[in-house]
Amino acid sequence: MGFMERMKKGNTSSGLAALGNAFLALIKGVAAFFSGNGAMFATTMHSLADSVNQGFVFFGSVLAESPPSDRFPTGFGRVINIFCMVAVIVVSVLAYETLKEGWHLFQHPKGSGNLWLNIGVLIASLVIDGAILIKAMKEIIKESKGEQSGWLITSAFKSAGKASPATRLVFYEDLVATSGAVFAMIGVLLSQVFGLLTADGIFTMLIGILMLFVAFRVGYDNMVGLIGVSAPADVENKLTDVLLDDEAVVDIYKIRTIQEGRTYHVEGTVELKKGFSLAEADDIKFSLSDKLLRLPEVADVVLGIIEDNGEKDQKTR
Repeated sequence: MGFMERMKKGNTSSGLAALGNAFLALIKGVAAFFSGNGAMFATTMHSLADSVNQGFVFFGSVLAESPPSDRFPTGFGRVINIFCMVAVIVVSVLAYETLKEGWHLFQHPKGSGNLWLNIGVLIASLVIDGAILIKAMKEIIKESKGEQSGWLITSAFKSAGKASPATRLVFYEDLVATSGAVFAMIGVLLSQVFGLLTADGIFTMLIGILMLFVAFRVGYDNMVGLIGVSAPADVENKLTDVLLDDEAVVDIYKIRTIQEGRTYHVEGTVELKKGFSLAEADDIKFSLSDKLLRLPEVADVVLGIIEDNGEKDQKTR
C-alpha cells in the first residue's frame, strides 16, 4: 500500500478537525490580542491544542495503516495510541497555561473591549466546532457498526468505546471545544456587558478544567490501548457466533481477542466433532480462519483445533 493510499485511509475526522481548529486558533488569537479578554485567550489555547493534536493524530492514523512486516508481524495499529499520548501531553501543557491565566485574571480582574469581535469569532467557533463534532459522532456510529437510536450525541457516547482512538479523541476534544465556546461567550457577556470582571477569570479556569478532562479521558483510553485491551463483549460474541455457525464446531475451548487500533487480533482454539481425519480438520480450521478474516474488524487470526472433550468450556450452540 503506497503512502497516498494510506493517506486516503487516514482518519478523516482528525484531518478535517486539524484544519478547522487551525483556522479557529488564528481568528480567536487575533480577537484575544485586540480585546485582551481572558476567556477568548483560553478558547484560543484550546483551539491551538486541538489543531496540533488532531494533526498529530491524523498522521498517526496514516502510519497505523502500514501493512505488517517481518519485524512487526502484528502490524502498526497501536502507533495511533502513541500519537494520541503525545496529543495528551500538548493538551495538558496548554490546560496548565489556561488555568494559570484564569487564576491571574480572577485575582486581578481587568476590563476588555471589542465585544462584537469576540461574539462574532465565538459564533464562528460554535458553527465550525459543532460541524466537526457532528462529523465525529457520525464517524463513531459508522466505525462501531451501530445504529443511531434517539439523540445522536447519546448514541455516540454509547458507541465511543468501539470507535478508533483517533475518532474518540476528535469527539472528546470537539465536545469540549463546543462547550468551551459557549462558556467563553457567557464569560465575555458577563464581563463586558454586565461588568462582572471576575467572570472572565472564572470561565477561563473552567475551560482549562475541561481541557484537563480531555487529557485524562484520552490518556486513559490510549494507555489501555498501548497495554493491549480485549475486544468489547459484543464483538467477541460476534466472532464466536461465526465460529459456532460451522456444523463441525461443537464448542470453543478458548478465545482471546486483542484490540490493535481499530482492528482486532483473534487467537483461539475450537472443539470439533469427533471422527474427522487430520486433513479434514485442517481444512475446517483454514475455512474458519478465512471466515473471520473476511470480517472488516479482524486483522489477524491464529486458530487451533482439538477434538470435542465432552465438556462445556466457553460457549456452545
